[in-house]
Amino acid sequence: MKSTTVDRIIDVKSLSFFYSQDSQTLKNISMPIYRNMVTSLIGPSGCGKTTLLRCFNRMHDLYPGNRYEGEILFNNTNILSNSVDLIELRCRIGMVFQRPTPFPMSIFENVAFGLKLKGIKNRRELGQSVETALRHAVLWDEVKDRLNASAYNLSTGQQQRLVIARSLAVKPDVLLFDEPASSLDPISTLKIEELSASLKSNYTIIIVTHNMQQAARISDWTGFMMLGELVEFDRTDQLFTNPSNLLTEDYISGRF
Repeated sequence: MKSTTVDRIIDVKSLSFFYSQDSQTLKNISMPIYRNMVTSLIGPSGCGKTTLLRCFNRMHDLYPGNRYEGEILFNNTNILSNSVDLIELRCRIGMVFQRPTPFPMSIFENVAFGLKLKGIKNRRELGQSVETALRHAVLWDEVKDRLNASAYNLSTGQQQRLVIARSLAVKPDVLLFDEPASSLDPISTLKIEELSASLKSNYTIIIVTHNMQQAARISDWTGFMMLGELVEFDRTDQLFTNPSNLLTEDYISGRF
């Protein structure tokens, strides 16, 4: 991996992860995540991409028996420490899953949900924050006249952008995308890709994708994973055109 002067918002240091005492899924991973850039994680199914992604906001803590080793420094604080407030962490590092997960409530209430959890009750403040989040998610013009309608009335692509708006409303530093376009049609996929490119001016994005063309289109940095290990990490154009590892070359060329 080549050196850079770009600001690191996250530093992964010798990270290993175990789903149980004898089931190691991630093996000694070290990598940077650079601020206001899109980082893609690619690799075959079962290589540990999503497992790594969920380490960044400690989603694995929702299930017993899981264990981390190493460090994940987020703004120089080790988020694997027992003293970390997980609710605050998940506000600052939001997550969007493969399939849209709108809540069974109105469009407005979906976006305002996290704000209310943080204690914001003023209707004017909520309205301004909801509008800003929907604008950042490029959804405002499509829903501004039906904010009180059920979120379930939206198309699948709109629901995914609504979920992104819900994450943006609480003003995170980092967004985790776990194959956010895998269940979407090509037009909706393009909107998500364009959205990712526009969001990086204000947020840092880490995206897991099986689509190598998508990774090449939208990301600044790419990590290739295999069997729980980080095989190669580099600038996306460099990794796709001149990889330093033969495994990476075989994978992106389709020989793998």
